[in-house]
Amino acid sequence: MTIPGVGPVVSLAFTSTIDIPQRFKNSKAVGPILGLTPKLNESGESKRVGCISLCGDVMMRTLLYEAAQTLMINVRKWSWLKAWAMNIAKRRGMRKAIVALARRLAVIMHRMMSDGTEFCWTRNDLPAAI
Repeated sequence: MTIPGVGPVVSLAFTSTIDIPQRFKNSKAVGPILGLTPKLNESGESKRVGCISLCGDVMMRTLLYEAAQTLMINVRKWSWLKAWAMNIAKRRGMRKAIVALARRLAVIMHRMMSDGTEFCWTRNDLPAAI
């Protein structure tokens, strides 16, 4: 619950959905499980990236979307995560930025759950990679 926009309902639902974080090879594998990755439509030589795949837990995907929307609109304090999402919103639009932020929130929450760390508001507070 130290992540901005994530409250007790989202954190409890995420904990019950991802109950054992070691089931996933890495944190990036959480996005496809929740249906927050783009769907690729291929036909012949054309490849079109469509909407999100919508597979997985509908309620968890909805809660992550609402948490991302809250972070982008209601949270006044700036963090590196909000700046990243606003940069995407400037280029691609607000809805795509919210979905991208929801996927990023899932990845961050999984990493925090497996490591037991807290959210860092600035990039300077991030622990150095070994």
